[in-house]
Amino acid sequence: MDIATGLGLLAGMIVVIAMIFMGGDLHMFISEHAMIIIFGGSFAATLIRFPLASIIHGLPLGAKFAFTLRSVTQRELVDQIAGLAEIARKQGPIGLEKVEVEDPFLAKGIRFVADGYDADFIRDNLERDRDNFLTLLDEGQKIYRAIGDCAPAFGMIGTLIGMVQMFANMTDPSKLGPFMATALLATLYGALVANIFCLPIADKLHVKLSEEEINRTLIIDGILMMRDSKSPTLVREMLIAYLPEKHRAEPEELAAAA
Repeated sequence: MDIATGLGLLAGMIVVIAMIFMGGDLHMFISEHAMIIIFGGSFAATLIRFPLASIIHGLPLGAKFAFTLRSVTQRELVDQIAGLAEIARKQGPIGLEKVEVEDPFLAKGIRFVADGYDADFIRDNLERDRDNFLTLLDEGQKIYRAIGDCAPAFGMIGTLIGMVQMFANMTDPSKLGPFMATALLATLYGALVANIFCLPIADKLHVKLSEEEINRTLIIDGILMMRDSKSPTLVREMLIAYLPEKHRAEPEELAAAA
């Protein structure tokens, strides 16, 4: 699990709730009318922007990857592929059949090598799988960003509606307070939905999109070199080029530096 996402959301909600209770009670900040304009309006605008199928797939996929983290780092992934290349070179592709890996994308590539598929098929299949996954993740990012863009705008719409209702009932002082509260709470809800939830998740998905593109391309190159029975040393040296400069040192060197 990506602890940073959960901690960030929790910290944001704690700050807002603490400020609410420092100056009143929670009931003052609940407005059904403001909720309708923010959530209903944002959902309607998102439906107009994106096909329904993209929303159905993008929202849960985006939420899943915003809160999950790869079980291995890029450095560990390079070491793992180099180890698999050593098995493939010593025991042949058949030796990979008994190997178990957690990453489903890497496991798929290993299965192709073990089954003896040619390099062109492996490359085309894995690249198509990578591109389809990245497209879905990008859709999720765009949907969350669209909701984050819509929510403050509908908050302003709710504020304007509340102000119109307030000015239309100036002769009845008892209605001025509720209409003003609705107007202000619509803006508050829109800002919270956008800046605590949707826009941060969209940015997190953008980062993970870049990471997954690098990781899956790294895996594809490693699988193809494994398919061609390249030496583990060559595989490691070729894949290390994907790592940031500070992570390219050998584990022993990193430990000595620490």
